[in-house]
Amino acid sequence: MNKIGDLKDRAILFGWITGLLVIIASIWILTQPLQANNLLRTINNVFISSSDSRRVSRYEGKSRERPGLLGYWYSMYNSMDKFFVFTVFQDGILVPLGAIVSANGVVEEIIPLSVHAIQTFDSMPRSILQIYVTRIEAEAHVNMEGRSR
Repeated sequence: MNKIGDLKDRAILFGWITGLLVIIASIWILTQPLQANNLLRTINNVFISSSDSRRVSRYEGKSRERPGLLGYWYSMYNSMDKFFVFTVFQDGILVPLGAIVSANGVVEEIIPLSVHAIQTFDSMPRSILQIYVTRIEAEAHVNMEGRSR
């Protein structure tokens, strides 16, 4: 009798954990457009505060055929370039960065997107950033091939 009660308790615990994970995943998925829009405004505020004339105009995540890197793709205003927002771990802290990707899929510039990112950007290992650059360029090329078909 004790084994059945123990099994029942474990099943209930498993059900609660599974239910919570499903609820959290649903909230994350359903709020994705809102998150992307808030991020767009934040990126433009970073550009404005740094007196940069570039602007991000539109989130392009919904038009993508398959999910790629963990990040957000945006169109640049009055440009064929794209802007990819991603995070890098530096000393145990997520550091938000943005990559300007040219129309031919080459990362032209990586921009820190927070005060902490600006402070730590110069001390980031270039080899780690190069890994991200390679992945972003590979995804950009895959997406360019997908659009040309």
